[in-house]
Amino acid sequence: MGSRGDTRQRIQDVALELFAERGYEKTSLREIAERLEVTKAALYYHFKTKEDILISLFEDLTRPLDELIAWGEKQPRTLETKKLLLSRYSEALQDCSELFRFMQENQATVRELNIGERFKERMITMMGLLRDKDASLKDQARCVTALFSMHAGMFAMKDVEGDPEDKRKAVLEVAQELVSAAHHA
Repeated sequence: MGSRGDTRQRIQDVALELFAERGYEKTSLREIAERLEVTKAALYYHFKTKEDILISLFEDLTRPLDELIAWGEKQPRTLETKKLLLSRYSEALQDCSELFRFMQENQATVRELNIGERFKERMITMMGLLRDKDASLKDQARCVTALFSMHAGMFAMKDVEGDPEDKRKAVLEVAQELVSAAHHA
């Protein structure tokens, strides 16, 4: 699952794997420890509950998004900036596709832990960075669609023939075209 080496990251990776296989509700800390071949005490040193694991995963994987937003807020609102924002967002999404799948399949848990709410706030901020202040409804729809096409693209394009990187670039290009169409200098 990538070369994330340290114990904390191994715990996160294995937990996410088990959540995907068995479902979040049915997975216990004991099972996570067993798959990792560590004691429950060793696991407990890093995380007290599986909620802690999930929240830490969410925070680790959304940190690049927060950094991207902070960067975007300092940039001029040019088309170039918007395209770069989408490009960097595309790369950040690639790194957390497993978490996205989890969020998709476990919406009740995501709501319960307020993960969904925090993610929605970030999406609203991203929208603000892509959309012109006085954008028409049609242009606002283009920007919303650009952002969500990137999310949908991760799932919808899975079954399409082709290289994953080529598919990522194709989705990115479509998103950039939408934002370009919505941008009025």
